[in-house]
Amino acid sequence: MKPLQLVVLDMAGTTVRDQHEVEACFAQAAAATGLRATAARILAVQGLAKRFVFETLWREQLGPAVRPSALAARVDQSYEAFRKILEGHYRTAEVVPTEGCLELLAFLRGQGIRIALTTGFYREVTDLILHRLGWDAGLDAQHRGSAHAIIDLSIASDEVAEGRPAPLMIQKAMRAFGIADPQRVYNVGDTPSDLESGRRAGCARSLGVVNGTHSRPQLAACPNDGLLASLAELHQQLRAALVPA
Repeated sequence: MKPLQLVVLDMAGTTVRDQHEVEACFAQAAAATGLRATAARILAVQGLAKRFVFETLWREQLGPAVRPSALAARVDQSYEAFRKILEGHYRTAEVVPTEGCLELLAFLRGQGIRIALTTGFYREVTDLILHRLGWDAGLDAQHRGSAHAIIDLSIASDEVAEGRPAPLMIQKAMRAFGIADPQRVYNVGDTPSDLESGRRAGCARSLGVVNGTHSRPQLAACPNDGLLASLAELHQQLRAALVPA
């Protein structure tokens, strides 16, 4: 195996605890704007860029013959409602790291392995979450971390041409650090789209954590390079592999 240079981690459900709160925000926005979406359908699209989710669900409801202008109006209405609900949630609710997250981040920094956080959220709410956690300390205007920052880079879905499951956020992180070989990169997330983005990027490992939005059986149905109880398990694995006994 080639030396590990970069670990790409999802946010909500992977590094930031999410007990289905984001799905609840989706459901609330959908109900408020006339969009019919079951809990199972909302769960299935977690990890994708949020505006794209509303476009997908509205297209399913209205059918393929819907006029583009009518579709766009519905999407705009639902997405704006979601933004207000989501931002209100993250301003007022408890925002905490997932089990083992801080220990993993500290270990990776100590080993000189770069850390990039990616997300299906847009930049405004990404920054809100980072600030609530204190993870924005040491980040510059391009969201890159100094030597004393907790992370090395933050990338939001509205900063690439296409969100997950496309691999563009992973590839952007690789370019930022001058990494050409995806076999030097691990990708970690809690949704099928997270796993798929790592597979499309050609990462050495695309791993799933099962203490986020999806259960072990749900993620086991997706191509993956391993499922973890939490980030604590990944920390244990990397320590065993990288630190001499």
